[in-house]
Amino acid sequence: MASILDRFRNLVTKNASNTAAEYNKAIYNYLGHSVLWNTENDDNYITEGYRRNATIYSLINIITKAATTIPFMVYEKTKESEYKRYKAMQSGIADPSALYKSQLIKKNALVELEGHELQMLLENPNKAQSYASWISELIAFRKLTGNGYIYGIAPDTGLRAGKYNEMYIMPSQVMEIVSNGIMEPVSKYRLEYNGTYEIPADAICHIKDFNPYYDGTGSHLYGQSPLRAGFRSLTTNNEAITTGVKYLQNQSARGILMSEEGDINEVQAQQLKDKFRKQHQGSNNAGDILITPKKLSWVNFGLNASDLSLIEQYNASVKDLCNIYGVPVQLLNNTDASTYNNMKEAKKALYQMAVIPELMKIQDELNRWLAPKYGDKICIEFDFTAIPEMQEETEKVVDQLSKAWWITPNEKREVMNYGMDEENEQMNNYFVPANLIPLEGDMDMIAEPTMPEPVQDDVEDDVEDEIETESKALKAETYSDYPQGATNNAKRMLEWREKYGRDVVQGGTPVGWTRANQLANREALSLDTVKRINSFLARHKDNAVIADEFKNEPWKDKGYVAYNLWGGAAMVSWAKRIAENG
Repeated sequence: MASILDRFRNLVTKNASNTAAEYNKAIYNYLGHSVLWNTENDDNYITEGYRRNATIYSLINIITKAATTIPFMVYEKTKESEYKRYKAMQSGIADPSALYKSQLIKKNALVELEGHELQMLLENPNKAQSYASWISELIAFRKLTGNGYIYGIAPDTGLRAGKYNEMYIMPSQVMEIVSNGIMEPVSKYRLEYNGTYEIPADAICHIKDFNPYYDGTGSHLYGQSPLRAGFRSLTTNNEAITTGVKYLQNQSARGILMSEEGDINEVQAQQLKDKFRKQHQGSNNAGDILITPKKLSWVNFGLNASDLSLIEQYNASVKDLCNIYGVPVQLLNNTDASTYNNMKEAKKALYQMAVIPELMKIQDELNRWLAPKYGDKICIEFDFTAIPEMQEETEKVVDQLSKAWWITPNEKREVMNYGMDEENEQMNNYFVPANLIPLEGDMDMIAEPTMPEPVQDDVEDDVEDEIETESKALKAETYSDYPQGATNNAKRMLEWREKYGRDVVQGGTPVGWTRANQLANREALSLDTVKRINSFLARHKDNAVIADEFKNEPWKDKGYVAYNLWGGAAMVSWAKRIAENG
């Protein structure tokens, strides 16, 4: 007989299913087993926007070029609660001080994974593109059409089954969503380009902008292009340019020259027109004086450029398009407000309003679609501290950090983007000022007026004892009892580098060689360092054995060298035990 808990669980599950079914039925009421057509003309946005309009071209390139300068890293989440705090702090990324605080939380939430296969994939997404061109293409399509499509190609079998070897950006204007009815609104995607190709839905990461247009046909499953809201401004901008070009080319008919002495026949009119063109039109005759023996009158019906207000309309449309994309108009060489301070603030606003929000959205989608294929705790994070315009003045930061005794020197180095000093373990200790007095203590002795000197001595002794106790409590725990085999492995790698040179022994990063020096010298390791060693050895366990092609020259095996710089197989069980129980 089912328990009360089982009945309750079944009831909740049933109600949840009914709710999902009712929702799908209401939202996708008119969907069938068919292609869902995008109501927006993405070709028009690309043709009339990026290919024809200089302002749109400039705005897209300003955003993409700025985005490619921001580096990314692959991390492993160590504390889920701290990671949530870090993500919450990033929501205030517009404030540089919040950016620095988020980096301190990040240290406790994430561990950087050097040389991870996911990072290698993103750095070289496919054989034809680098990361910079790949991310530029993704952002450009999103900004033009409101949609970005990433197609991942992975082997079906083998050790890398399900893990993508290549990723391509699909052209948004030729992508279509295929529906499989109410219960599966997006079953696959269709590419209409030199034929029809169908792609499974789970192989596509569709990053779309918000689209509030629910018309029952599924058109809301496509993102809304920013240019849909600004299409009139785009048209105004294009027409202002077109009208100006035509005006310069044709100069139009400015008026009518008529004779007041009677009618002239067609031949006379043509002769007068030809003579006027020959003697008085063209740049060589600009400003010339017209003299005629006949009495003529002039009727003006043409308008000049200022009368047409072309410049005002053009400038107004440029400002509208800049507002749509979140790009300050000063960055388009607007000389009216292009002072040094304005330009400095404009570049900062570019990252705050356009670049960072776009990269945050891409980051979240990649962490939803891509990162879980490489582990539940793997995530991708952009390093916004690398943006010069988002950094506070150096003097201000140094002053703030010098007063923050509750932060270790290595944490301060990370905030200043200098990296951790892993060779000096003292950099992980807390340095408490000697003039701090604890709140709890024998305060009655301080207030005693009749014995000033002994009281002062007692207080100083109490303060020194308190500081010594607190320093010992805050001092990071270290470990030096790691296996001798790990030391021997590190020494062997150092000897190979000394014997054959760095040009031959190419394995390992600077951090790896620093780690080898620590192990070779039997230096004490902090818990954080042991966790990094454990994580590295676990990720690169396949490199514990020398590759067949390097059996006779193992120093040329980059993976084997890098693995043993961190202690090698002798270090695995010890590092895992300390990392899990330390």
